[in-house]
Order: sequence, then structure tokens, then C-alpha cells
Amino acid sequence: MLKMLTFFQGLPGQQPVSGAPDFPRSAQKLPSTSEAESEASMSETSSEDLVPSLEVEVAADRDEEEAGKKKKSKGLATMFSVFTKGRKKKGQPSLAETESESESSPRPPAQLPTVEELKADLERGRLEAAGPLLALELELQEAAAAGLASEEELVRRQSKVEALYALLRDQVLGLLRRPLEAAPERLRQALAVLAEQERQDRAAAAAAAGPPGCPGLAATRPRGWLQLWRDGVAQAAAERLSRRPAADAEGRTEAERAFLHMGRTVKEDLEAVVERLKPLSPADFSVVAAYAESYHAEFAAQLAALTQLELCPRDTSMLLLWVQNLYPNDILNSPKLSPELQGVRLGTLLPQTQIRLLEATFLSNEVASIRELTARALELESERWTKDEAPQRLDGRCHSELAIDIIQIISQGQDKAESITLDLGTQIKPLLLEELARFLRSYQRAFDEFLERCRQLRNYRANVIANINNCLPFRTSVEQRWQTPPDLRSSLLRPLNELKSHGFDTLLQSLFGDLKPLFKKFTQTRWAAPQQILEEIISAVAERMPEFSELQDCFREELLEAVHLHLVKEYITRLCKRRLVLKTAEQQQQLAGLVQANAQHIQQFCAQNGSPATWLHHALPTLAEIIRLQDPSAIKIEVATYATLYPDFSKGHLSAILAIKGNLSSSDAKSIRSILDINTGAHEPSKALFSLIKVG
Repeated sequence: MLKMLTFFQGLPGQQPVSGAPDFPRSAQKLPSTSEAESEASMSETSSEDLVPSLEVEVAADRDEEEAGKKKKSKGLATMFSVFTKGRKKKGQPSLAETESESESSPRPPAQLPTVEELKADLERGRLEAAGPLLALELELQEAAAAGLASEEELVRRQSKVEALYALLRDQVLGLLRRPLEAAPERLRQALAVLAEQERQDRAAAAAAAGPPGCPGLAATRPRGWLQLWRDGVAQAAAERLSRRPAADAEGRTEAERAFLHMGRTVKEDLEAVVERLKPLSPADFSVVAAYAESYHAEFAAQLAALTQLELCPRDTSMLLLWVQNLYPNDILNSPKLSPELQGVRLGTLLPQTQIRLLEATFLSNEVASIRELTARALELESERWTKDEAPQRLDGRCHSELAIDIIQIISQGQDKAESITLDLGTQIKPLLLEELARFLRSYQRAFDEFLERCRQLRNYRANVIANINNCLPFRTSVEQRWQTPPDLRSSLLRPLNELKSHGFDTLLQSLFGDLKPLFKKFTQTRWAAPQQILEEIISAVAERMPEFSELQDCFREELLEAVHLHLVKEYITRLCKRRLVLKTAEQQQQLAGLVQANAQHIQQFCAQNGSPATWLHHALPTLAEIIRLQDPSAIKIEVATYATLYPDFSKGHLSAILAIKGNLSSSDAKSIRSILDINTGAHEPSKALFSLIKVG
């Protein structure tokens, strides 16, 4: 029951509901009604109409049959013991009303009480009168069988017996309709009477198959009290579950309050039956099954009626939660009830076809809700950008709640479905991921529009960084939490990669613009002072590094890799300008040494600032080696190796580098270029370098 009650914590404005109280103190008890009068209506004759005039008549009847009763007194004494085990000896209080004990003094077993005495006992609720009443019934049957009374007399006496049985029935069924208000011994007596009546009904049914019954007596059995009791249980279940709780201050809908009331009532009532009624009941009554079946049928009827209404999305999900999870798992399978309901086939509260329709409605509702919530979250976030609101700072990083909000919305949809059934959770997962992909595409478009239109805002760069940082929780959820297949993962990550790339371009645009004239100095000075020029470039980059400190570490490393790549790319671009021709080996070796030194400087600076781009380490040193070497065969080996490291290294790029070697013949140059015609077995590069460099 704990999981059933704590579910409501997830609903807006709701508080946890305390555990079910013990039944003796419960605010709602098992049925306490005054329907004893209605039970009496099941009898053909009213006891009040027939009993008052019986005392004198029975005295005369008993004189006529005194001899017959002496013969069976021993048997009646045995029969009485079934009902009188609970009777107290003289001087002890009765189980019912002790103040009237003096009116019913003990008598020898063979002496039956008068009808008036039995009537008085029954009106006081003394169920011990059931034994003598059964004896009167058997005595009447024997008198009819022996022909000791006229037909008119038999009818008169039988009507008196039936009137007393109407009183007894009302007392027994009334107690069983209010089991928690009665003392255990009273319940035991009522159940014993019910069991004896059921035995008498069966005996009468067996006798009916034999010779004709007693002449002059109307057939009064089977009385069907056991069925009346079961009907009463069903009626009690209907009354208990149909009560509608009052509105509460916890924000629950009317349907939610009804679900909670019915679920709690079923659980508490069935547990009370197990704890208090079952130990007193004959095993063949199957008392727990009788209550469980009646409560289940009424719960199902109430839910079936609800499904005919136009349910809001919240009530639809709540209905499914009860039908598929809380009722079968937290109620029927609770520790107290599960052992008692083994073998009781209750089935589901709704037909499977109805459940499938509700599940389809639930999935549609959830997708629509998630689409609306994510769109609203993005709208609010975009408004903050355009209003030039500064982003939050969290641990020294620019922070936005957008990613957290979206992930929670998606996760709550998944959790809600899984709380109903795991199968429903499986069904909703691809739908939620498709909505996430839809959102991420919208997010990228909104961000691109912000980049284009809001450049002049004071918090422009801070908001760009905050949105780049947003990519981390999204990426982590896609790659780790939701375990998406590769094709779907690609469609989810693509908008994030585009957003991050566009953000990097924006952050680096001004820096790269400042570096462009510095790189031009290499060719403008014909590589006369490359070391000093590179120092200027490195200083310019170092000066801008603090601007990127509010990026998450992983994105700062990626941005530094982009800076590293730009430095190497621009350096190679200047080497490929064909404006430098060195005709001697010494000149070529001198340039190669400068390139090698510059490469070492770039690599050291970028590594110290966090660039992980080790794949760029060989880009400049190998070109320096190609410039230094004079033997065409040795150059071919370097070129072949270089092509495996950088598969996008083309003949055009190679020709531009070889053009620096003014002492290389055209035939040797052609031979060296031909080495790139050979398939080196290299895979397509995961990262581009030379494809970013245009050569004339």
C-alpha cells in the first residue's frame, strides 16, 4: 500500500497519505446499516404478525405430543449443544444483554422453550435460541409425518416457526452485515447458526430426492441464508465503494479521490476480513473469497462506469495506474492478502480491449503534453536571451536550466508509463525520443536565430556559452541514460553538434579575425622572421583564453582543439602559397628547422592550455622533414607515411610543398606525387585538416 499512497506525491499539490489505520479505529468501518428490516422482507410472513398469540396455543400442542418428545429428548440434547456452547451457567452474564438473563432460566434439554420465550430471546439478540427453534421445526415435521395433527393445525404451527426464523435470520444476517461492531463470540455464534442452516438446507435437498415429504407442511427449505449472506456482502461492497469522499485540500481530482477511496477501502476491508472474520468462519464458507469477489466486482463496475465518461489526461493515467499496477500489486498482492487470495480468480478490473484503448489514449496524451511542455520551456528560454538577461553561474560556469527542464519532462513521461506497466514504458520510449529529437531541432533553430540577430547584446557571449554548456547534459542522457540505437542517437546528437559548432564559431570569430593579418606576415616577410611572428600569434591567443573559462571543461578542451587546428591549418596554408622558392639544400634545411621549431611551440602552447588534439602533432614536423630531405626516394617514404596520417592530403597540397624545393626536377616531383596514387589503406579521416586548406 506504501507505493500506492506515495504515488500522489508526484501530483501537483499532493502530500503523502498516511498508512491505513487499524480497523477498530477506522473512520470507515465495514457496513453498519439498519437493513435488518429489509432482510425481513425476504420472508413470506412477518414475525411481528404471527408470534404474539403463540404461547397458549403451543401449550396445548405440547400436551398432545409429550410422549413423542420423550423418545427424542436425548437426540435433541445433542443437537442443542451445537448452539448452546456459548450459553452461560446461571449467575453468569449472557453474550447479548446481561440485564435480561433472569428471564431465561436454564431448563432440562428435553424441555423446549415456549414460542413466546423464543421470541423474547431472539428479540434480545440471543442466538442460543437457534437450537430450540430448530428443535421445534423438527418436532413439527415429526408430528406431520406421524399424522399427530390436522392440516390446519400444522399450517398454524408452521407459520409460528417461520415467524421465529424470520427473527433469527434478521439477527444473524444483521450481525454478519456489521462484523466489526460485534464481539468475536457473537460472530462465531452467528456463523455457527448460518452453517447449521446450510447443513439443514442440504439435508432437505437430499431428502427431496427420496420419498414424498411431510404431508400438510409447506416446503420451507432451502432457506438460502448462505446466499442471502453473500448477497449482503455484495450489497455492502456496493455501499462502501460507492461513497464519494469529500473534496480535499491536496489538489486531487474527483476521480483521483474516488480511486484512492475505493482502493483504500478494498484493502482495509479485506484485511479486516482476513484478521477477524476468517478465523471464526467455517472453511467451506470461503469468506475471504466471497468478500474479495464482491469488492472486486463492485470496483470493476465503478471503473467501467468511469470509462464511459470523458476523462481528462490526468484521470486516464490514474485509472490505468490503478487497473494495471496498484490494484493487482499493492492491494491483491499485499503481504496480508496475497496468501489468502491464492486460487481466487478475480481477473482484471477492465477487459483487455478497454485497457488497450486506454493505453493508446494515454500514449497520445503524454506525447501531446510533452510536446507542449518542451515548446513552452524553449519559448521562455528564448525570451530570456532576447531580453539580454545574464545566465546563471554555477561553479564558475555559465548555466541554463533548459536542459534540466527538458530532461525531466522526458524522464517523467517515461517514469509515468513505467509506473503503470513496464510494457507501457517500452511502448512510450521511442515516442519520447522522437519528441526529444523534434525539440532539439527546434532548439538549434532558435539558437541560430539568436546568434544572427542579437550580436550587439551585452550578455550575448555569456548566453552563447550557457547554450553550449547545455549540450553536455543532453549528450550524456542520449549516450548513457536512454541507450538509444545508433541511428536514433545520430539524429539526436546532430542538432547538438550543430549548435555547439555554431557557438564555437561565434566565440572564435573575433579571435581568428585578429590572427589573420598576423599569419599573412609569414608570406609578406618571405619567412624572414617566423619565430617572432609566431610569438605574436601565440600571445594574441593567450590573451583571449580567459574568455572561454566559463565553458564546461569538456567544451573548453574542444574549443582549444579548434584553436589548435586553426593555428596548424593557417600555418600550412602560408607554406602552400608558392611564394617561397629555395634553390639550395642549405636554405631548405634552414626553413625546415624553423618550421620544426614553430611546430614544437604551437604544440606545447596548445597542450598546456588543454587541447587534446594529439592527432595534429605530426602535421607540421613531417612537412618540415619533406622540405629538408633531398633524396626523392626518402621523400616518397615520408609522403606515403604522411598520407596514412592525413588521408585528405592531396597532390595539390603536395605540389605546393614541393614547389618550395627549387632544386627538385619536374620528373622527380611527378614521381613523388605519384605515390599518392597508391592506396595506402588509410580510412576516411574522422577529422579534417587538408580538406580545409585551399591551394591554387
